[in-house]
Amino acid sequence: MALKEQIQNDMKAAILGGNRFEADVLRDLKAAVLNEEVAQGKRDEGLADGEVERIIAKEVKKRQESIQLYDANGRPELAEAERKESSVLERYLPQQLSEHEVTEIVTATIEEMGATGMQSMGMVIKAVKDKVGNTADGALVARIVKQQLNK
Repeated sequence: MALKEQIQNDMKAAILGGNRFEADVLRDLKAAVLNEEVAQGKRDEGLADGEVERIIAKEVKKRQESIQLYDANGRPELAEAERKESSVLERYLPQQLSEHEVTEIVTATIEEMGATGMQSMGMVIKAVKDKVGNTADGALVARIVKQQLNK
């Protein structure tokens, strides 16, 4: 079953089960997917699962940033709501790689490419992101690539 269909079915189940919070989160996610489909001109055929995962990852990242802001400004009740939304969305993402696993992939990629110096950073990040897909956060990949190239 396609990821978009899974989200739709889970949203229906949440509505029928009376879980209004989860239904609202999934409805918002569906809207974000629809907006991207329209923006890319793919309304009729829809997006591939990888593209839907990228949208979900972006939505999770927004919530993580909000959590940090709310925590920093003494608003734990708002941060908790964002955490709950994030946990609902994370169910639709593939298992995330650990920092150690990403470091190993970055190191191997740098060796394969023979990359040296910061001028190679963009190419290395792109190659690593092509390998890991949506299983690692882009900011984590960029930070590790920078660390490895600065050695």
